Amino acid sequence: MNVEQMKLVVKEIISKTDLTPCVVGHRGVGKTAGIVQACRDLGRRYVSLRLGQMEVGDLVGIPFRNGDIMQWSRPSWLPGEDDPETVVHCDELNRAQQEDTLQAIFQFVEPPSEGMLRSLHTHHLSKKHKVVVSINPPDGSYQVATLDRALIDRMVMIYTESDFNCWSNYAAKRDLSGDVRQFLAGNTGMLAKQGMPMDLQVEPTERGWEMVSTVRKSCRLPRELEMEVYAGIIGKEAAITFMRWLSDRQGRPLTAQQVLNDWSAVADQARGQRDDQQAATINDLTATLKASPVLEAEQEENLVAYISVLPRDLCFGFVKTLLKIPEVALALVQDKYDSVVFDAVQAIRKEAY
Repeated sequence: MNVEQMKLVVKEIISKTDLTPCVVGHRGVGKTAGIVQACRDLGRRYVSLRLGQMEVGDLVGIPFRNGDIMQWSRPSWLPGEDDPETVVHCDELNRAQQEDTLQAIFQFVEPPSEGMLRSLHTHHLSKKHKVVVSINPPDGSYQVATLDRALIDRMVMIYTESDFNCWSNYAAKRDLSGDVRQFLAGNTGMLAKQGMPMDLQVEPTERGWEMVSTVRKSCRLPRELEMEVYAGIIGKEAAITFMRWLSDRQGRPLTAQQVLNDWSAVADQARGQRDDQQAATINDLTATLKASPVLEAEQEENLVAYISVLPRDLCFGFVKTLLKIPEVALALVQDKYDSVVFDAVQAIRKEAY
């Protein structure tokens, strides 16, 4: 994506989520300028950390003794609770010259766990402050450290490239020399040439899919940028497959909510699902009922109706799983459902002996 698109994505992520965007791009493409402009558009204060120039003490503070307790002073750059909303820009993250510096900042760029605050050693960052990262790609043309997969997995990689139209708009706003602008308008190849592909070997993980969920629920992104953002979280292959799945409404397995709340509309589809589709629906129902096992009367009947259309082996396995959820088990063993679940319960009892 170009710098204008990067700014849009960064603004969405830092204003609506606790995720950490990591802008990846070649030298001179406008990473830092774009981040500064995004902060200005959001009315947020901007703080830059040049990690290539910092040591661990610059990050975690200087230790001092308070009675018999060792404490660390808060670094001057770290915004406090009373400071205005701030974006801390961890610039040149992979240029940290010392391994312990990179390890120290690891905790800070990691999105906070639910109900927790982003932390750096003993210091905590108020929820109103956000963190953004930028790096040059480790393609062999820069003196940078290779980021390990655990760190990459904690950030949203946003790959940014040069674009003449984007640059010309920037040049006009900055009132750059007319001669320079006119020359480049006819010689666009004189802008920075792209280096090697910026592939950081992002792969799908459970954390990554949770981040995709956060972005989908919280951010409004143009359709053409969704694919790029998801690829920066779970990798290109998984992102392509996910986007195809989203566009292919037909043949998609029924969800737990459809089965429990809209059975009359989906009953025929449930009967016609392939075994792999039934397995997906069963997995969704199992997870949903474990999280929220109390069913209304209609939902209870809809669940039993779905069980009744399952092939025998899937039916037995699903009932066996449901009987491990106490609230659901009490509903299933009612006499009125014997015609559906009795055989399954009998088979399960035989297995126990």
